[in-house]
Amino acid sequence: MQSLEKRLTAFSPEVRPPIFPETDVSYAVTESPVGPLVLAATDAGLVTCAYGNEAEVTERIAKAISPRLLRSPGRLEEARRELDAYFEGRLRKFSVRVDLSCAAPFGRAVLESLEQVPYGATTSYASLARRIGNSNAARAVGGALGRNPICIIVPCHRVLRTGGDLGGYAGGLPIKRALLRLEGAALFD
Repeated sequence: MQSLEKRLTAFSPEVRPPIFPETDVSYAVTESPVGPLVLAATDAGLVTCAYGNEAEVTERIAKAISPRLLRSPGRLEEARRELDAYFEGRLRKFSVRVDLSCAAPFGRAVLESLEQVPYGATTSYASLARRIGNSNAARAVGGALGRNPICIIVPCHRVLRTGGDLGGYAGGLPIKRALLRLEGAALFD
């Protein structure tokens, strides 16, 4: 009978290292006319287009989605091109795939309803609340919009107070005003 050592030596399959995905979440920072934007995407789609400090935004993403976060702009090239075209006035509707799975069900309903507010148009918090079937939820709609993880592309800047006042905006009111002016929306300043 062969020794164990000889038998093990004879068994020599090719050993390959496991193949892991490069990352769960890819992110990049892109410059825009309204300041730097942090973009992040998973295989399911764009999960973030956010104003703010890169470190703070990536920390939120790591906690909410996955700590396997890597600065890897390739996956975000489509979103970057569409944002450039939007700011140049050549794009009115984004086609980049978005992933709102991190939003709570109510927030997701609010954000998805923004698809019905076209470029250059505005709606009110109260109208959006009625649109999702909860006419008493205008303040909750405002809260959900304030937590929109995909600004500009999911156009929460198109929502105003009843009567036309700007209301709030995570990027600040000057940016909200600039986006609405870019789209040609009527403002009552």
